[in-house]
Amino acid sequence: MAKQKKAKLMILLLMMMTLLLPVYSSVHATAPQKPFPQHSVYANGVIKPSHVTQAIMDQAVQAKWNAWKSAYLKQAGAGKYIVEYNDQGETVSEAHGYGMVLAVIMAGYDTNAKAYYDGMYQYYKEHPSENNPYLMAWKQNSSYQDIEGANSATDGDMDIAYSLLLADKQWGSDGAIPYLQEGISMINAIMDNDVNQAEWTLRLGDWATSGSYNTATRPSDYMLNHMKAFEAATGDARWTNVINKTYSIIQTIYANNSAATGLLPDFVVLKNGVYKPASAGFLEGPNDGYYYYNACRTPWRIATDYIVSGDTRALNLLTNLNSYIQTKTTNKPQNIRDGYKLSGSTLGSYNSGAFYAPFGVSAMTSSVNQAWLNKLWDHTVNSAPELYYEDSIRLFSMLVMSGNWWTP
Repeated sequence: MAKQKKAKLMILLLMMMTLLLPVYSSVHATAPQKPFPQHSVYANGVIKPSHVTQAIMDQAVQAKWNAWKSAYLKQAGAGKYIVEYNDQGETVSEAHGYGMVLAVIMAGYDTNAKAYYDGMYQYYKEHPSENNPYLMAWKQNSSYQDIEGANSATDGDMDIAYSLLLADKQWGSDGAIPYLQEGISMINAIMDNDVNQAEWTLRLGDWATSGSYNTATRPSDYMLNHMKAFEAATGDARWTNVINKTYSIIQTIYANNSAATGLLPDFVVLKNGVYKPASAGFLEGPNDGYYYYNACRTPWRIATDYIVSGDTRALNLLTNLNSYIQTKTTNKPQNIRDGYKLSGSTLGSYNSGAFYAPFGVSAMTSSVNQAWLNKLWDHTVNSAPELYYEDSIRLFSMLVMSGNWWTP
């Protein structure tokens, strides 16, 4: 009888363990594996702000995330979230990509990060591009209806895809959303629709397949860190072609158009076999060929690849860029203006965070910029809030400057 009771007890214990196992697995799978802060090890020679402690930098990022989330991250129906990019309650895929990347990186500090992320994922899935369902329609109104063409923008697509790779490393892919497979599917769609495979250039979006738009490209989309992660995740060697061509275009524009400044234009076009700054009015306005509200992101996007991987192919440009902007502003971040011609003359009049914060990322490339980097960190942290675009770029720049950017 004692043996029977013992056997029954063992069976009962096994049944309880079986019931509890899925609960444990679920918790384990959703617990952040790379919680904020991460304090990544960057490439040899890369510097960070030296006048504040790591803890103070982490706290500054947390505070900026809290303010950003409160201002721009909004619920869009049951279980869905968007990033509002203007005061009309509209959103764009660029903003959505920013939100998805930020939510993954801030997980661990923000206990709601996964709910935000999954809600943004659900919204992305409900707004596919008409050209490829794995890409996102680029703009929706306050009623969450696609407007101005249900096609994609390359920068939004790339950030969303990158965020899915990050999400796989953060939470695993054995839950309700198979992050890794979704990321791979989206990366393949980017290759199919956002890449001109005759030139191996990044298109402006999946719509830009004819005329001069077919060979045009936008330097603020040059997320080389992303592209290297895409190749690693998919094993698709064609990404090496895109990476090499991207660096080649950077070097061409630098050599032919901005050797004294390192500035890149908002848009680049192919004319007579040579990549050149776009003419005025090419797509958005009179400053399409200058360093304006698209290209202001290039010091952040391009320098990040050097910071993470040590790839030196744009280092000469970044070195000249750092020297130019310090001289131009007499080493005062408050003197940075929102727009420059590639020759270095000033276009803008406003001290925009979309312009000064990315220079903090580019300053990380050399110890000679240490005092300048420290000033840029302080200016980025302490300046008053602006609008969605400026505040998003400031937060991303702070993540990189503080050592909290990581790759999948």
